[in-house]
Amino acid sequence: MAVRGAAPLNERARLADYPFLPGAESLVADSAPSIGDLLRHGGYQRAREVGRARIRAAIDDPTGATGVAELAHLDPEERYLSFQYARLVLSAARTRAPIRRWAVAEAKEATGRLAEEDVETVLDISRRLGVPLELEGTELAFRLPDYLHLATAIREAEFRLVHQAVRGGLVRVSKARAVRLLQEGIRRELGQPMELADATRAAIAEAEAELLADVEARMPAPTARSGTGVGPLRPEIFPPCIRAMRRSLQDGENLSHAGRFALAAFLHRAGADADTIVDSYRGAPDFDEAVTRYQVEHITQRDGGRGYSPSECATLQTHGLCYKEGDKQSKIAADQLPDPLCHEPRLRHPLQYYRIRGGKVAIDDLGADDGSATTPAGGPGTPGAPGRRPSTARR
Repeated sequence: MAVRGAAPLNERARLADYPFLPGAESLVADSAPSIGDLLRHGGYQRAREVGRARIRAAIDDPTGATGVAELAHLDPEERYLSFQYARLVLSAARTRAPIRRWAVAEAKEATGRLAEEDVETVLDISRRLGVPLELEGTELAFRLPDYLHLATAIREAEFRLVHQAVRGGLVRVSKARAVRLLQEGIRRELGQPMELADATRAAIAEAEAELLADVEARMPAPTARSGTGVGPLRPEIFPPCIRAMRRSLQDGENLSHAGRFALAAFLHRAGADADTIVDSYRGAPDFDEAVTRYQVEHITQRDGGRGYSPSECATLQTHGLCYKEGDKQSKIAADQLPDPLCHEPRLRHPLQYYRIRGGKVAIDDLGADDGSATTPAGGPGTPGAPGRRPSTARR
């Protein structure tokens, strides 16, 4: 583990609070532990224990509201090492979903602290993160390219560029909005697994087999269970769009409001029960079971249990959710190729695809329903979804 020279005292406190900042490795300049040391050396036992606690806290509550009490009793070096150990362990997980969920919690916890800091500190942290803010009177401002880079993945409508004050190539934002955008930058950075040699990955997986198994048990990959009256679901013949949505969530990626709605509505009409639909979202970085169940019920119990009609192909194309040309991010070679059935003029609906391929549909009214029923503004588990009960949790 390459390190720089030791940091000054006041700088050590800041790097311990924000251990993802460049130069934070200087906190361990004196000890410079290797990955092997972190895994086995008795002197780092406490850092390992707190690192595991950081993982469990994030998996249980990705809002970042569940803190790790032990952090308050660690010196800056141990705090940094506990952070690095958590990231190291999750980089050895079989899928990216756990580390992306952890990244959400760590980013929210860090920016919750940043929101309480003064403007000068916010400016300093933004500079170190490579997206420097500028002070414009009483407001902060991002350069336009930086704003677009950070805001793209944020689903809330108020972050769209059309709603922003843009002048002279700068996007003016409040301190609170600046912090939220920095949170997105931190999340993206931490959500990328560390590059590990195969032997190192195997050693970590062996040393933390129990923890990794527990993490996977708490957030299982989306699975298909028996539906209601149609026999087992057949995800292998789901249309490319639905397979891509499930793959995205399984990989721990964010899925848009439109995508979350389309997936829930499709699974319901295909015969999935509520638990199957909820489980499909467990890989989402911001998964909240209570909110997800509430929204799944909202989508599926409309009209006496018929639910909202799933989005048709034209609607999915409008939202960038059509994958008839292939899902280039899929690890399945066949899914990366264009789908011939999707290119047939007769095909206009994902349920139609599923039915043609041999799947059974529990609620099939495509002859009378063109799939254009009003779509809720949000999807399962999303803060902006309609009908969601107000929350006081910090998001």
